[in-house]
Amino acid sequence: MALLSGKTAMITGGTSGIGFAIARSFAAEGAQVIVTGRRADVAEEAARRIGNGAASMVGDVADPEFHAWAADEVGERFGGLDIYVANAGINTIRHSAEVPQDEYDAQFATNTRGVFVGVQKMAPLIRDHGAIVITGSLASEKVLDGHTVYAGSKAAINAFARSWALELRGRGIRVNVLSPGPTDTEILGKLGVSAEQRPAFEAQMAAAIPLGRLGRPEELASAALFLASDMSSFVTGVNLRVDGGMALL
Repeated sequence: MALLSGKTAMITGGTSGIGFAIARSFAAEGAQVIVTGRRADVAEEAARRIGNGAASMVGDVADPEFHAWAADEVGERFGGLDIYVANAGINTIRHSAEVPQDEYDAQFATNTRGVFVGVQKMAPLIRDHGAIVITGSLASEKVLDGHTVYAGSKAAINAFARSWALELRGRGIRVNVLSPGPTDTEILGKLGVSAEQRPAFEAQMAAAIPLGRLGRPEELASAALFLASDMSSFVTGVNLRVDGGMALL
């Protein structure tokens, strides 16, 4: 039997990168998948590519009203959730002295408040013995140049997860963090790594990662599947680093 057969899973930011890989993995393992994104055309195309009856919802996780609306939609259309993956996030690499207020606010609105309000609104819909997986970051533990604001926004959700693991224990809901290291997704381009710069960037990363390469989205998806499924039925409150050992250096 598939690992997530009969389960309903919602993945925020599931239209690209690691979130999309997670959504596709969950669907392949039998879950009814719901992905969220900020653009209707992108979200609908992602659901089509995921297949297996995947659904999409459109909204911005930085907007608290989106989570209230999405909770109502999930309850009405799907009757509840078994798995909630708070994955959506943004990052702008910049030295602390150069960070404008709006950029600071945007990262905390999406990466921190978006996770908090999402879990707050979705937790009542999660069936007993369900799972919450939160996408954190290696940056919350290892100092990376230009990642100060991002690191702070991700460090907060590590604290959230530990509290939620205890708050939800009476219902058997497990809460864990998945912290990726550098991963080969389209976000590299958004962060300013051009095609011409890729070889030098990858060489630099390889030197900083004990396993000598960038991670692959499907590797992060496999770790998320572990945390969301009964394979990790005795695991809660952990921060699982999937970083090729980068935190060790």
